Amino acid sequence: MLQRLRHAEIMRRVRLSGATSVRDLASQLGVSPSTIRRDLEVLDRDGTLRRVRGGALADADADVTRPFAEVAAVDEQDKEAVAACAAQLVRDGEVVLLDIGTTTMRLARRLRGRRVTVVTSSLAVLDALRTDTEVELLLLGGMVRRTYHSLVGMLTEAALGQVVADRVFLGASGVRPDGQLVDTTLAEVPLKRAMIAAAGQVVLVVDRHKFPGTGALRVCGPEDIDVIVTNEGADEPTLRACAAAGAEVLRA
Repeated sequence: MLQRLRHAEIMRRVRLSGATSVRDLASQLGVSPSTIRRDLEVLDRDGTLRRVRGGALADADADVTRPFAEVAAVDEQDKEAVAACAAQLVRDGEVVLLDIGTTTMRLARRLRGRRVTVVTSSLAVLDALRTDTEVELLLLGGMVRRTYHSLVGMLTEAALGQVVADRVFLGASGVRPDGQLVDTTLAEVPLKRAMIAAAGQVVLVVDRHKFPGTGALRVCGPEDIDVIVTNEGADEPTLRACAAAGAEVLRA
């Protein structure tokens, strides 16, 4: 891969996840860790990302400039497989919480025509279900985070305090090797925690590229996750750490 194309792909992946490691980038791009380190040094000097020990972080404004459609187009087949598997867990008559994200958007599409209640802070989920007369749809209030098609803030958290759901389908930036669930967006972390508290079962829906993953903000520990839905090829040691904490692992 040409250096110019490799740099563009590195930036796309860092902006997508918020943070990533040299090891993950080397594996994903099929080059040596030393090549990735040199690339990160160049990109850090250019000011397009921040080089840290073992990897890189997106700059402070990366989340603002990353379009939802761009994120949705990454690893589409893996996300679709996860969504299809997760949809099978939903029973008619249930109340389900859907987190923000491109995988939960795909899950919402698979709930069309089902006699379920969907509670969400995702405008993408709203768009997927707004015309469906079978699904009862509850949209949480809050401030619109336009770039990522979500609602955030005190009003959203307050509304979640009134919700009792059968299960929540949760997204994340990544899962650390020890099973810690992490994210990169400060405004979303309190909402994820509130969703966990509001649901009888917590289902993590993340594709294989999130194992292991990186993020600056802790959402919860592996003991707080009941079910993980991911793909074949997810990092096995990370999955074993989650399973040891009590999570059931389903591979799409």
